[in-house]
Amino acid sequence: MRTVASFVGRTAAWIVILAAVTVIVVAVLIPRIAGATPYTILTGSMQPAYPPGTLVVVRPVDDTDDLSVGDVVTVQLESGEETVVTHRIVEIQHRADSQTQFITKGDANDVPDAEPRMPVQVRGEVWYSIPYLGYISTALTGSQRSWLVTAIAVGLIGYAAWMFTGAWRERRRRAGAKPAEQAVGDERDQTTDPKDHSLDTE
Repeated sequence: MRTVASFVGRTAAWIVILAAVTVIVVAVLIPRIAGATPYTILTGSMQPAYPPGTLVVVRPVDDTDDLSVGDVVTVQLESGEETVVTHRIVEIQHRADSQTQFITKGDANDVPDAEPRMPVQVRGEVWYSIPYLGYISTALTGSQRSWLVTAIAVGLIGYAAWMFTGAWRERRRRAGAKPAEQAVGDERDQTTDPKDHSLDTE
């Protein structure tokens, strides 16, 4: 019973470790490596695809001419401003001056956004998303996120090392116990029954 409980405990611990590592990789490491930016969906305008609290990872678009109707993009509300919105492109217009502009709309909204978006306002296209993780990201500052990622990474590495060390010690203990059990068994086999050496007095 103790062995089963130990196995279940180790399995659960490794599942937690793998889940935490996966979150760190998809929410932090991959965006940094790819030059992408994580954003948090704050409103319900993109439901049901991206409900509030969803973390969307947005990667830059090299050429906005590659964008098409149906793509979900993150755009500045005003050119040069930090405030952004993540909506879907519902129409692409080409003006008389050869400029392209994008008509965007939230999936849950009845009408398109009031202002068309110019290519310079496009921050990128949604690459992938993670439900609910945006709540955590919003609650933490940039420095806090970096500190938390480092702390979690160190903790996971330390816990993994402790698990491996414990498993290694357990294997050594079992390996040492087997020869001892064998030796005891051999001694028992070599012990003779006194009845076999009783003297015949008749």
